Amino acid sequence: MYNPYNQRIKYFPIVVFIGFFFLFGCASSHLSKFDSRLNNGDLKNSFHGLVVVDSKTTETIYNTNGDRYFTPASNVKVVTLYTGLKLLPKKIPTLKYSIQNDTLYAEGTGDPAWLHPYFMDSTGITLLKKYDHLALHLNNSEENRFGPGWAWEDYDTYFSPQKNTLPLYGNVATISNNGELKASPHFLLDKVSIQDKPKQREEFTNQFYIKPNNQDTLQVPFITSNAFTKKLLEQVLKKNVMLLDSFPTEEKKVLYGIASDSIYKQMLYESDNFLAEQLLMVGSSTLSDTLSTQTSITYMLENELTDLEHKPRWVDGSGLSRYNLFTPRSMTQILQKIYEEIPEERLFRIFPMWDSSGTIATWKNSNIAPYIFAKSGSLGNNYNLSGYLKTKSGKILIFSFMNNHFTVSTSQIRLEIESVLNLLREKY
Repeated sequence: MYNPYNQRIKYFPIVVFIGFFFLFGCASSHLSKFDSRLNNGDLKNSFHGLVVVDSKTTETIYNTNGDRYFTPASNVKVVTLYTGLKLLPKKIPTLKYSIQNDTLYAEGTGDPAWLHPYFMDSTGITLLKKYDHLALHLNNSEENRFGPGWAWEDYDTYFSPQKNTLPLYGNVATISNNGELKASPHFLLDKVSIQDKPKQREEFTNQFYIKPNNQDTLQVPFITSNAFTKKLLEQVLKKNVMLLDSFPTEEKKVLYGIASDSIYKQMLYESDNFLAEQLLMVGSSTLSDTLSTQTSITYMLENELTDLEHKPRWVDGSGLSRYNLFTPRSMTQILQKIYEEIPEERLFRIFPMWDSSGTIATWKNSNIAPYIFAKSGSLGNNYNLSGYLKTKSGKILIFSFMNNHFTVSTSQIRLEIESVLNLLREKY
């Protein structure tokens, strides 16, 4: 996904990057030349790490700086995917509920698909509409609205929706002004003004702005609260909703929603931060009655990821935080786990295709089958790519190529990554 921190420097000469030294001739002599390249020219003073592993033999084909910690950015979503695969069933848990007499008591699981602009899931809404008396418990989480280390000044940007236990509409207001001012959810329309403001929303109120000449459809995060969620639901259900301080019983049924894979795929293809954050909350709903990102992270680190060679510093689901630290080695180990646990056909449906332009929906070369399936991650001066490569010989290679603190353009780094992956595809 686009992130405004990416620099765009107009031109730097293409640096001959890595690849040849481990594919041809004596490894040691080529290695010294490669090390020299990384410390000179346009890449001088920047930091790069690459680990490549054969998925079948688990043999390490190449490793440079594989044990060093990098800021992973959205590569964290690979770990969020693995968390979902370990904690969530085939269909997403969408609501916990109990029926007593003529009242439905319910609490959210963090499922992000409720009336989401892309999924438009109404599974939970359908159940709630069946009952005249509704009581909603929304205090089943102590999460902050933003994650640790997030840039709070991005509060009005589409990639920073707030987190909560029962998100609706993706926690964004969808606004357009193509001849007629429109907003979804509709009742926010009177909160939208056509004004040339530097921000798209007031920081502490749900007052939105769209510029007079803006022809695009905007998605602007709204401020969430228990009272606001109640109002949203009452608008949709056309009935009153009562808020509870606690759930009245320990006996709860679980309602399941859309296919979990559909959320994983959208998260990876669009690098959707909101979906990633909410998935960790949904994961925690299978472990505890209290929704918590940290609960999912702690469980994974203490159970499914205890064998990682380098324990990561992992603080959120999206990678928005610069507090996250992962090594390329750990990232390939997690990718190996995913590869061994789900079939290739399913895996390469979930993982996006990639080329030097970034994540792509359609493979450009009709004469060559897609061969790079990977998740990118970018913040200012950082670009990483981790995933799977199909070689001409039929091998599946697992790789993590992490690049931090560079001052050349991000497009230049992508070109270098693609050239390395193409060499691997041709020669290995």
